Amino acid sequence: MQKAKRALISLTDKSGCTAFAGALAALGIELLSTGGTAKVLREAGLAVVEVSDFTGFPELFDGRVKTLHPKVHGGILFQRANPEHVDQCRSHGFGPIDLVVVNLYAFAQAVADPACSLVEAVEQIDIGGPTLLRAAAKNFQDVTVIVDPTDYPQVLQELGEKGHTSLETRFRLACKVFSLTSAYDTAISQWLSGIEPVQHPFFREFGNA
Repeated sequence: MQKAKRALISLTDKSGCTAFAGALAALGIELLSTGGTAKVLREAGLAVVEVSDFTGFPELFDGRVKTLHPKVHGGILFQRANPEHVDQCRSHGFGPIDLVVVNLYAFAQAVADPACSLVEAVEQIDIGGPTLLRAAAKNFQDVTVIVDPTDYPQVLQELGEKGHTSLETRFRLACKVFSLTSAYDTAISQWLSGIEPVQHPFFREFGNA
């Protein structure tokens, strides 16, 4: 397996991210990031490529669309040992994204506040994050995906020793992803299912729009 060259880091909870990203950079791994995370990393003195610069396409709709781009997901999902995939990447100018470090909008924390409105709750439904995580987890054969900061030390150790993580580690981390996204979607489903449209002010206001 080739050495990891590029990491995409997009975090709501940024705990420990500057030290981790700094260690990746020290290993020669390029850092891609999105708005808020990129700002934090840059303020820590790290060189960061904004995803919008990487894709050549700006963030849209107040950040609702940031990482949903073929250059991002192509770089994650292509199979490195598949010559046709490699040729397609070259023909479309896709570069590999070898590590995906993402955590999700804090939906459960937001709706735990009794004052949280339906509109506010909907804005805490993460789209790009789960999509990145699921793409990276699906391609665990080639991509390391991290949702839990407690996994940073092992990943850094393996990267430092071999330039890449072990297949066993990548599989374990992928399993964490699917547990997380399953629980995340369950929380959203359960909260939304508790709303009675007939009685809710949102539907009275916008139902006939």
